[in-house]
Amino acid sequence: MDQFIPQYQKPIKQPNPRKLRRWEKFRKTQSTTSIYFLLWAIFTALSLMIVLMTAVSQRVVLSQTYRDQASRQVAEKGQIIKREILREPDWTGGNYSGYLRMLSHMYDVEVYVLDGQGNVLFPQEPNFDPEAPEVEEQMDFSDEMGVLLAELSETRNGYAVYETEGVYVYATELSKYKDMNTYLYVGRSLELIEAVTARMNVRVVLISIFVFMLSFALTSVVAGWFTNPITEMTKKARRLAQGQFDVDFRGQNYGKEMVDLAEALNHARDELSKTDRMQKDLIANVSHDFKTPLTMIKGYASMIMEISGDIPEKRNKHAQVIVDESDRLASLVNDVLDLSKISSGIEALKQTTFDMSSYLEEVLGRFDYLKETKGYRFITEIEDGLFTSGDEMKLGQVLYNLIGNAVNYTGDDQTVYVRLQKETETTFRFSVTDTGKGIKAEEISEIWNRYYRSSETHKRPVRGTGLGLSIVKTILERHNFLFGVDSEVGKGSTFYVIFPLIKAP
Repeated sequence: MDQFIPQYQKPIKQPNPRKLRRWEKFRKTQSTTSIYFLLWAIFTALSLMIVLMTAVSQRVVLSQTYRDQASRQVAEKGQIIKREILREPDWTGGNYSGYLRMLSHMYDVEVYVLDGQGNVLFPQEPNFDPEAPEVEEQMDFSDEMGVLLAELSETRNGYAVYETEGVYVYATELSKYKDMNTYLYVGRSLELIEAVTARMNVRVVLISIFVFMLSFALTSVVAGWFTNPITEMTKKARRLAQGQFDVDFRGQNYGKEMVDLAEALNHARDELSKTDRMQKDLIANVSHDFKTPLTMIKGYASMIMEISGDIPEKRNKHAQVIVDESDRLASLVNDVLDLSKISSGIEALKQTTFDMSSYLEEVLGRFDYLKETKGYRFITEIEDGLFTSGDEMKLGQVLYNLIGNAVNYTGDDQTVYVRLQKETETTFRFSVTDTGKGIKAEEISEIWNRYYRSSETHKRPVRGTGLGLSIVKTILERHNFLFGVDSEVGKGSTFYVIFPLIKAP
């Protein structure tokens, strides 16, 4: 028995190999075809299509118009000729060949009087105008008589107008002649429309050749105008990829879209240039920060081996330095790893509800050594019982980094202000203020960058790699919390975070 396959475990339908090959072939063709050629081909094909459509439409319209006009004219002239013939009281008894020839010449048509078998009765009398060679010719309409009679049988007007073998025919029945039915045949040839059509075909060919050559020239210019900026930008982009950050993507003869693209590329160039510079600064900072504890570890390890190995007091002191520097080195490594994991989303947020007020007191406790050893002052305004929801460990890292940043950049009074206060019924605000030199307006947007580090030199009680604010930004963005900084040069800075207020569990 077949094994039951649940709906969510059904095999995935494999794509058609033939379609995949066609798609791959199309992609290869698309990747090797230049925009210049595509524009040229499209414009040329469009021009030729317009010429051909115009020529065909004109040919059809002209042909139909001429045929309609020929049909109307042969009907009008046929009726006039019939009236002229019937006006003669005894046309069947006289010699009317010359009369019919005159009417034929006057109205520019062929005029014949036929019997029921298609024989020409007039103009055929050999005794009339014997010098005319056409009188000697035997005219036979027996093959066309069936069509003529059939057309007359289907009309109610007493006459018929139809086309046969390149001739428009007006046919109607006349009176008796020698006890037989007679018929008037008035014909007009369509040779003129055929000649005009032939000439038009020649002209269409000549115009198509001219349009093709003109399209080739014009589209070459237009395609070049379109593609030259792209080619120029491509060359500049390659230079940018090689690290030449002085390239300017703006150029001459650019349309609005290309100008917008050039501005966007210039902005990307500036950002890449700043990123490259900050990355180099970061590498230098990290290298320096890594080098210092490694040098200390190596130096004190050598001192234990050579000097203090047998002296417990000195050995323990030197070993403690090694432990402290190892912890410092591990802290630096953890900063780099934390930023990498948080940015990539490897670590999921562990959402819990906790007391931010007591948690902030705990974080501030980690800075007590600065009050005791360095004389720093922490002035706090912390409202009790403020609960929030989030990843407690990561938000604790946010608090620690912001307070540590304020410690590093505060003024000579070594004072840091920390506040945690309810703002609305649904939010409360954490802020930390230093009394340092403040942040320049043009640098405020850069301080959250992972490679940013102020060029101002400070004694840094809280050591770091310049990644602290970037870690803060990444954590808060993942929590969708509002945050920012207010700063005034010479008066210090205030970093703040808006937390959601949750009822105490």
